[in-house]
Amino acid sequence: MTTSLSERASTGVDGLDEVLSGGLVPTRSYMVRGQAGSGKTILGFHFLQRGVDEGETALFVNLEEDLRDLKANADALGFDTDSIEFLDLSPGADAFVEDESYEVFAPSEVEREPLTERIVEGVTAVDPDRVVVDPLTQLRFLLSDDYQFRKQVVGFMRFLKDRGATVLFTVQNTRSLPTDDLEFITDGTVRLDAGAYGKTVSVPKFRGSSTQSGDHAYRITDAGMEVFPALQPGTRDEELAFEQVSSGIPEVDELLHGGIERGTVTIVSGPTGVGKTTLSTQFMKEAAGRGERSVIYLFEENRETFLARSRAVNIPVDEMLAKGTLQVTEVEALERSPQEFARMVRDEVEEEGADIVMIDGISGYRLTLRGEKEQMLQQMHALGRYLKNAGVTGLFIDETRNVTGEFRATMENISYLADNILFLRHLEVGGELRKAIGVLKKRTSDFERTIREFKITEHGVTVGEPMSGLRGILSGTPEVVERDAERGDAGE
Repeated sequence: MTTSLSERASTGVDGLDEVLSGGLVPTRSYMVRGQAGSGKTILGFHFLQRGVDEGETALFVNLEEDLRDLKANADALGFDTDSIEFLDLSPGADAFVEDESYEVFAPSEVEREPLTERIVEGVTAVDPDRVVVDPLTQLRFLLSDDYQFRKQVVGFMRFLKDRGATVLFTVQNTRSLPTDDLEFITDGTVRLDAGAYGKTVSVPKFRGSSTQSGDHAYRITDAGMEVFPALQPGTRDEELAFEQVSSGIPEVDELLHGGIERGTVTIVSGPTGVGKTTLSTQFMKEAAGRGERSVIYLFEENRETFLARSRAVNIPVDEMLAKGTLQVTEVEALERSPQEFARMVRDEVEEEGADIVMIDGISGYRLTLRGEKEQMLQQMHALGRYLKNAGVTGLFIDETRNVTGEFRATMENISYLADNILFLRHLEVGGELRKAIGVLKKRTSDFERTIREFKITEHGVTVGEPMSGLRGILSGTPEVVERDAERGDAGE
C-alpha cells in the first residue's frame, strides 16, 4: 500500500493538525511522549474518535489501566467508546500475585508467546485503520531485557504497518525506563511538556513533511484536548493601498498628517489616567461610521468599567456593540497562554473580519508569559507582524510609570516594533494639572512636531493649538516662555 504525503490522517485535534501541516501520514507510527497526567491517552482517544467519525475502524490496545476505568474516563470526555474496539492486555491482580503469598513475578516468568498471539489475533480480527497502543513502554516489564524489548517493538510496528494501520503509541519517561532509544522506530514524535507559562506541545521529529516549530500551548478541558499553535506572522498576500485611518478629531489628524496608515501598528503611551484608551477608542468610533469592525482586548480593566467610561465621554459603544462594529473582550491574563490569546485574535481577524485590534495594555499582556520578559518582545513582534500582514490596524496601549518627570516613550522597550508612537503626558502648569499630546514617530509619512493640549470632557476628546508658550513640556513641569515683544518692552 502506497501513501501520498499529501494525504493526512487527522489527529482529531484541529490545533495539532495545524502544527502538523494537516495531520499524520497514514500507515506510519508516531510516538506521544510525556509525563503522567499530561494527556497522552486523551490524545489517543481523539485520534481514534476522528477515525470512527470518518468511517474507519479504530483499535485501542490497552496495556496498563483497568479497562472499566479507561472507558469511563473516555466516556466522561464525550468519546464514543462503543464504536472503538479494545484489546485489553492490562495486568489483572492474578498477574502479580500467587495465591496468598503476594510474590511478584519476574519478567522472565511471563510467557511472551501467549501475549504475542493475543496481539496478532486481536489485530487480525479487527483489521484496524487506526491503532493506539497505551503505553508501549509497559511491554518492557514483560520482556527479559532491553534488546528483546526493542526487537519486539520493531516487529509489532512492522506488523501493524503491513496491515495498513496508522499507529499512535504512548510512552512515559521515567528514570528507570529511558525511552530515547524508541525514537528510531518512529516516523514522528509529539512531546507533551509543562512549560513556564502552561502546558506545551512540540513536534521534534516528523518524517516526510515540515511542521510548525516551537512550543505550542494546549489545555485539557471537559471536552478533551485543545491545542493552540504559536502565532505564525505569515506574509502579506498583496500590497495594501495607502489609506489613512482617521481619529475623527481634526487636531489629532493634523498631528499625524492625516491619521495612521491602515495595516500599521501604533503604540499609544502615557501614564495612568491620561486618556490612552479613550484616545484609541476614537479611531474605532470613526471606523464604526464606515461600517468597519474593531476589537478591544482588556487586560487591565473590566468590561463594564470601560463601557461606562466610554459612554461618559460621548462614545456610542452600545450602538457599536449592537451593530457588531465593536467587540470588547475582557482577558484574564494569568488564565491564558500567549498562544491561546493569539488564537482569539486570529479568530476575530480571519473569521469575523476585524479591521482594528486594540491591546489594552501591554503590561497586562505580558502576564500571559508568566514573567518571561525575554519572550515578550518575540510574542509582541509576531502579533504585530501578523496584524500588519493581514492588513489590520493595531493599537497597543503602553502605560509608562512616571506621572511627571523623566520622559519615556514606552515602558516595555517596544518602540522599535511600532510604525507610529502617540504619547500623552500629564503637566503641572501654575499649580494646575493639564494634559498634552504629541507624535514621536511615524514611519509612513511626516508628522507635526508640536505638542498640543489634550482634554477629555463629557462631549468627547478635544485637542488645542500647539503649546508654543511653554518649554520643557516633556519633563512634566514646563516653564512659560517669554515672548520677544515682552522682552523688548522690559528693555525699554
